[in-house]
Amino acid sequence: MNIPAELKYTKDHEWIKIEGDIATIGITDFAQGELGDIVFVEIETEGETLNAHEVFGTVEAVKTVSDLFMPVSGEIIEFNSALESSPESVNADAYGDGWMIKVKMSNPAEAAELMSADDYASLVG
Repeated sequence: MNIPAELKYTKDHEWIKIEGDIATIGITDFAQGELGDIVFVEIETEGETLNAHEVFGTVEAVKTVSDLFMPVSGEIIEFNSALESSPESVNADAYGDGWMIKVKMSNPAEAAELMSADDYASLVG
């Protein structure tokens, strides 16, 4: 299982990469493996400002639909539109081409509350 050390993680299986006040967010390799073949990613919150833990979209796999939760508060400034035609990118490259949104963080200090790679590895066993 791939859990990059430079990222932060949530108990809901989102990952976050922070560069200045911009956060790139997706779901973890563990999450995509549990979901199975991803067939649709729906994110209609671009341009909106959401609080941490609010739902920013859904990911649909062959057998289930799962909510996607904001790891930090902020404005969703970009959606990975390539996922509209290639949702399977989340399965193939969860931490690269499968990223979902970019957020301008309104409270970067919230990131300190997220899990490290070691903590996340302990969570998923």
